[in-house]
Amino acid sequence: MIRHAQIGAATLPAAEDVRRAAERIAPHIRRTPVLEADVDGRRLTLKLEHLQLTGSFKVRGALNALLSGPGTGRVVIASGGNHGLGVGAGARLLGVRATIYVPQTVPPAKQRRIAATGADVVRHGRSYAEAELAARTYAAEQGLRYLPAYDDPDVVAGQGTVGLEIVDQAPDCDTVAVAVGGGGLIAGVSLAVGARAVVGVEPAGCASLHAAVAAGQPVDSPVDSVAASALGASRVGRIPYAILGATAPQLALVDDRQIIAARDRLWEEFRLAVEPAGAAAFAAWLAGQVPGDHACLVVCGANADWSPTGESR
Repeated sequence: MIRHAQIGAATLPAAEDVRRAAERIAPHIRRTPVLEADVDGRRLTLKLEHLQLTGSFKVRGALNALLSGPGTGRVVIASGGNHGLGVGAGARLLGVRATIYVPQTVPPAKQRRIAATGADVVRHGRSYAEAELAARTYAAEQGLRYLPAYDDPDVVAGQGTVGLEIVDQAPDCDTVAVAVGGGGLIAGVSLAVGARAVVGVEPAGCASLHAAVAAGQPVDSPVDSVAASALGASRVGRIPYAILGATAPQLALVDDRQIIAARDRLWEEFRLAVEPAGAAAFAAWLAGQVPGDHACLVVCGANADWSPTGESR
């Protein structure tokens, strides 16, 4: 059970903030489609968020935060890839200069795409945590705005707009399943989908939310998974954790073998080309860890390298 974290209520976004975020970012994003299907005799809906601008839901939170925050003209972030793409694209759209720190382990395809947005890319450290510390230090030294990947109320509200679209596009679904990294997506979606059950899916090797639940608060946890470039947060965010203490989602774990099998099946059956993180919710559903008669699974990202010499995992 997720316990309530001690964070001021004024800091936490609410359902109304998600609705305002949807209005704010609507001119700039895609309303991604859903796909209804029967798999193994069971009904499900796939929310195809991997077709979002930049190939990930992250642009939603990035744009909402950039449009809501102080207009300093410069922003600094750390990213394993998808947040960097979202902020880079949003910054270019709004005329903001972005400096993006990425770990040295960032997939080449993601680094290439971030650089193509015009952002300044700095490679630092072997992990996201090391890149984040360097980015925060640089922002503080330069007096610049640091924009967290998930531990920010405006980012969480922006990510929650995925949930609002699900409510409208798949009103009959009784459960929504999403992959969990730092917790921004599941927190936002939990605010948006009302009484529907929400399931947070983590790779067994990157289970920061499971670790937080066990400890009763966000704690550092290992990062070792095929999906680590997107879900490799070593610690769940304080703001998402506080929200989830009130919304009480269910949790699921899947291993790398299950994630890759689910990714391959999405391609074989639906011709959906996604990165490993994008298949995590489907992996949990295939493993019987997503309850309900009609689940909606968020296919959250597609930023893998599909070239012959690219990522093979």
